[in-house]
Amino acid sequence: MKRREFIAAVGAAAFTCVARAESPDRVRTVGVLIFGAEDDPVAKVRLNGLRKGLEKMDWVEGRNLRIEARFGGADPDRVRNYARELVSLAPDVIVTGAAPATNAVLAQTQTIPVVFVEVTNGAGYGLSGKLARPEANTTGITNLYLTIATRWLEFLREAVPRIARVTLLFNPEFETRAYIAAIETAADTYRIKVTRAPVRDARDIERVVAAAAAEPHAGLLMVPPTPAFADVRLIFRLANRYRLPAIYPTRGFAAEGGLMAYGVSSSDLFQTAASYVDRILHGAKPSELPVGFPTKFDLVVNLKAAKAIGLEIPRTLLARAAEVIE
Repeated sequence: MKRREFIAAVGAAAFTCVARAESPDRVRTVGVLIFGAEDDPVAKVRLNGLRKGLEKMDWVEGRNLRIEARFGGADPDRVRNYARELVSLAPDVIVTGAAPATNAVLAQTQTIPVVFVEVTNGAGYGLSGKLARPEANTTGITNLYLTIATRWLEFLREAVPRIARVTLLFNPEFETRAYIAAIETAADTYRIKVTRAPVRDARDIERVVAAAAAEPHAGLLMVPPTPAFADVRLIFRLANRYRLPAIYPTRGFAAEGGLMAYGVSSSDLFQTAASYVDRILHGAKPSELPVGFPTKFDLVVNLKAAKAIGLEIPRTLLARAAEVIE
C-alpha cells in the first residue's frame, strides 16, 4: 500500500529549522498509550508503525531506546490507569493513539511532551486549541475531519443504492456527538433513517445488530473511537449472518474482514509521529512542531466480505477504491 502524503503543516521546512541537540548516551524512554487491545491487529499495526518510523531515524530498542507500551482495550478505566502508570515512569515523551488516550495522559501531565495520533480535528474532544496551535507539552497528527462522516454514508449508499436505514454503532463512554450530528445531517439529504445504537459489550452488539437486520434495506456504520477488536470481529460475524453491509473508519478493519473502510492508514500516521518523537528527543519543544493534517483518505473494499453477504459492489465504486481486497 502506497505511503500517504501530508501537507506542509508538518512540512520539512518547519522541521529542518529545529536545532538538534547532541543525543546523550543514555537510553531514551518513549511511553505509548494505544486505545486498542494488545492482541488487536489494528493496535499492532499502530505500534509497529511507530517502531518502524523510529528505527529509520536510528532509534533502536535495546540500544538507545526503550518503548513502554500500554493498550487501553477501549476500556475507559484501563485507559486512565495506564495513563497514570506511564506518567509515573517519567518517559522522555509519550505517544497517544486516539482522543480518549490523549485526554487521559494530558489529565496527568502538563510537562512531559505528548505526541497525539488519530485525534480528530474539531470533533469536540477538548483538544481544539492544541489542534489549532500546539500548546505547552502537546503536538501531533490528526487523522479525520468531521466532513469524513458524510463520506462514510455516501460510500455505503453507493455500495447499496436501496439502503434506507443505517444503524450507528458507537461507544457511549466516549465523545461521538459531533460525528453523529454530521452523519444525521447527511442522512436527511439522502432520506436515510439513522438509528443511534450505543454499545458497551458483546451483548449490546448482538442485540443492536439483530434489531438492525429486522428492518429492510439496512446497513451499519461504525463511529470512532472504535470498540475493542474482539467486538469488531463480532460485528463482522453478525454482519455476515444477517447479510448487512457495513462501513468502518479505519483501513485495518476492511483488511481484517469488514466490507468497506474509508480513512487514513494508521501505520502511516504512527510512522509520521516518529518524526515528532525524534525531534523532541533531540531537543525540540512540542510547541515548535506544527500539528499535522493528512490530505489523502482512501476507500478500501473487501470483495470477500461482499461475497459473504451476497452483495455485488458497483464497478463505479470499485473504480474509486484505492485498494480492493479479494
